[in-house]
Amino acid sequence: MRRNYDILWKGVLEEVFDDLLRFLFPNANELFDMEKGFEFLDKELAKIHTEPAIRSDTRFVDKLVKVYQRDGSEEWILVHVEVQGTNDPEFAERMFKYYYRIFDRYNRPVTAIAILTGRDGKNMTDRYERSYLGTKLAYQYNTLCILDFTDKELEENENIFALVLLAAKKTLLKGKDLDKRLLNEKLLIARMLFERGLFSKKKLQGIWSFLNLYVQFENPETNHIFVEQIDLITGKKDTMGVIEQLAEIRKEEGREEGRTEKEIIVVKNLLSATKFSLEKIASIAGVSVAFVKEIKKEKK
Repeated sequence: MRRNYDILWKGVLEEVFDDLLRFLFPNANELFDMEKGFEFLDKELAKIHTEPAIRSDTRFVDKLVKVYQRDGSEEWILVHVEVQGTNDPEFAERMFKYYYRIFDRYNRPVTAIAILTGRDGKNMTDRYERSYLGTKLAYQYNTLCILDFTDKELEENENIFALVLLAAKKTLLKGKDLDKRLLNEKLLIARMLFERGLFSKKKLQGIWSFLNLYVQFENPETNHIFVEQIDLITGKKDTMGVIEQLAEIRKEEGREEGRTEKEIIVVKNLLSATKFSLEKIASIAGVSVAFVKEIKKEKK
């Protein structure tokens, strides 16, 4: 069964993007104003999509991100995550196409990062070159191959992005007693997340979701064992449910912060023109009951 790796990478990159920058660039804190956050330019990236002839077994995750520098300027970073298990000969060319199309359309400086998660990651190039009759092009980009790091290096790294790479690396395991080995490795990462503050830090919950969905077992019974062991590690009953509830609360908080004017108008009209319950109004408008209550309070 094919796992939806691309969606998982998209989600976790947005949670820990600053940690990715610190992991890759030792001077990231001096270069980037992390306090200003990041803007993920999905719409802009869609406009310049390279539309390659991709084989059906190939999956890519592309993120175009606006970052703020310490000197006040804005720069863009293209992050291209390669999640294919084989060495794609067209990968470097595709990276170059993204670069020149961003440059041509927006005239923005770009640094590109390729995160290589496949077994052939070490064999993939970090550059695209062409030459003909004295004209030469050489385009080089950053690469981050999960196989360049030992498990010990990733486990001991204080940067939490190392745990993302460690989780991704576990899917490359193969051989006998695979479920048993995966169980031990997945529990190890889960224990590290818990020790670093899983229940109090949003980022760690994002990595937890990535780990839980990215590293899966063939035998459903192994997952039951995993859940039981997690409860023992955390000292809580139904740890999985607790984490899911926390994630849902934060998701709801995020939705509340991003309410559109249209949703506010819909709720106000329903409050004024109907005698529906707050629950029904929330259901019709596609918002939370708490949001409806807040709007009702403002109307008084």
